[in-house]
Amino acid sequence: MSTPITAEAKPRIRKGDTVTVISGRAKGRQGKVLSVNRFSRRIIVEKVNLIKRHVRPSRESKGGIIEKEGPIHISNVMLVCPECGKPTRVAIRVLESGQRLRVCKRCHEAVEKAKTA
Repeated sequence: MSTPITAEAKPRIRKGDTVTVISGRAKGRQGKVLSVNRFSRRIIVEKVNLIKRHVRPSRESKGGIIEKEGPIHISNVMLVCPECGKPTRVAIRVLESGQRLRVCKRCHEAVEKAKTA
């Protein structure tokens, strides 16, 4: 049974972010986040943690051995800041409008642009 999402459990890494792996056999590799599973706290990173899958032939596919990305726990990656280009932790800044903005802890720049309504 999965635990409900609270403010502490909400991941600060999102789909489309560039991350670097900080532990495990893929340590040091960078890639783009393809998907985030908030409940199991795992992410899939492009061209990182490749696994081989043996697929049986069917009408749609030829079958054989397929390489695809496997999930990595979110604690094993760090966000790469688009401004300074270094792996960093993420802070949350609340704007006057009440909007939450992710901020790099190294250079204090916004990770994404604020949405204008």
